[in-house]
Amino acid sequence: MSDPAPLIHHLTQSLQLVLWLSLPILGVAAAVGLIVGLLQAVTQIQDQSLPQVAKLVAVLVALAVIGPMLAGPLLRQTERVLADFPAATR
Repeated sequence: MSDPAPLIHHLTQSLQLVLWLSLPILGVAAAVGLIVGLLQAVTQIQDQSLPQVAKLVAVLVALAVIGPMLAGPLLRQTERVLADFPAATR
């Protein structure tokens, strides 16, 4: 069995990348949830599906807008992992 350090390194980098790439989408969902929650509190609307639908639409729009920008780093990380995979598994 080879040294597991390269695999651990790639795993750590990949997990950090997933964290950073998910932050904008989670931020959009949190902001929309907060705004809809405030609007529900002000207007006293108690519909449970309203925040879910609003967050779903906002996340889909955010993914459509910033998805291509997020794909570049993900593609580069995938290429690095696949390029180093044969050497890491020896």
